[in-house]
Amino acid sequence: MGSAPDSSSASRKARVAEMRRAERARDRRNRTIAIVAGAAVVVALVGAGAWAISRESGDSGAEAQGGSKSAGHFTTGEDGVKTWSAKLTQNHVAKTVDYPMTPPVGGDHNQVWMNCNGDVYTKAIANENAVHSLEHGAVWVTYNSKASEADVKALAEKVKATPYTLMSPVEDQKDLIMLSAWGKQRTVTGASDPNLDKFLETYVQGEQTPEPGAACTGGLSQ
Repeated sequence: MGSAPDSSSASRKARVAEMRRAERARDRRNRTIAIVAGAAVVVALVGAGAWAISRESGDSGAEAQGGSKSAGHFTTGEDGVKTWSAKLTQNHVAKTVDYPMTPPVGGDHNQVWMNCNGDVYTKAIANENAVHSLEHGAVWVTYNSKASEADVKALAEKVKATPYTLMSPVEDQKDLIMLSAWGKQRTVTGASDPNLDKFLETYVQGEQTPEPGAACTGGLSQ
């Protein structure tokens, strides 16, 4: 009569032992899965980190070079307007940019534009800020010390009366008076040159503008 309880107890103990073995097996499987998953995450993070570092290094290198020294050249049209042949980059950078032309007609630039609502600057301005103004559709009128005082005064009056323009001296430009828009440039002989008005009419907020309608106020001023 004592064999039935003993048999039942043994059976129960066996089931408990089996359940414990199964639980330990599940624990081992879960730990293995967790380890494998953790390793995969680490590998993914390391790979992503390496990619980010590589990309940052590449971007830094491009920024150190100014980000705008790309292959390109001017081609001159029948109207005397020169057009830059390569696509001009539009990245915001905090460093000085080595532009391939003077004055620059586009490329990477400072995140702050020069005010260009008919603003006349009597001192040189930073290329990087002026280029941002060109991106907004402004025309930049520049002159060197060989330009006559009368022309400089007349140009200033023209600029003051024309929204989306700015004017400043650029001493190292090759011609006395030059007009620049995004990707476009030409030389004029003086304030009375009819090509001045033609350039303004065509390129102030013209089709070449990367960001038409963007602000020409609220930026940087001397």
